[in-house]
Amino acid sequence: MNHLLNLYSRIAFPKWIDGYAIPLRLIVGFGFMQHGYAKLVHGPDHFIAILHGLGVPMPFVMGWVTIIFELIGGFMVFVGFLVPFASVPMIITLLVAIVTVHLPNGFSSIKLLSVDAAGAHFGQPGYETDLLYLAGILALVIGGSGPFSVDRLLFRDRARALCGAARSSTKGGDVIAGLHQMQPSAS
Repeated sequence: MNHLLNLYSRIAFPKWIDGYAIPLRLIVGFGFMQHGYAKLVHGPDHFIAILHGLGVPMPFVMGWVTIIFELIGGFMVFVGFLVPFASVPMIITLLVAIVTVHLPNGFSSIKLLSVDAAGAHFGQPGYETDLLYLAGILALVIGGSGPFSVDRLLFRDRARALCGAARSSTKGGDVIAGLHQMQPSAS
């Protein structure tokens, strides 16, 4: 039984427990940059006209602010730099998109309407993808940018000092570190 618990602890709490952040950062950051880039390629005036049609106040300003937040915020998440700060305008952008565009279309982001010789035809996307982006951003804010991030590079020594002070101030130390101590050695 002890062997099964040790195996489970290695699977559930790996040494690289924050490694989840790498693919999450890459897809969320790239996704946001791609959306901002698409707005530029199709012409910012086209996106601004859409905002005007939706009744968004100051559509010119809000259009450019959205494009800039998607490009810069997406890049900051992609490289793992100050994600909690970058997340605020990104979350606002997603919530506005949900309320103004996607909510009337329901939850599902993929609505297959028909298939013919020309291929598949899809309906308007719902808010599912926006919720997935929100969940990804919140996971990065809560769990950190993870390894191979700019934050880890810039703030590594400070984080070690803070973690060391926190561990020494608690009796049991941290739960995950305790689980790693339970793991059998590789030798």
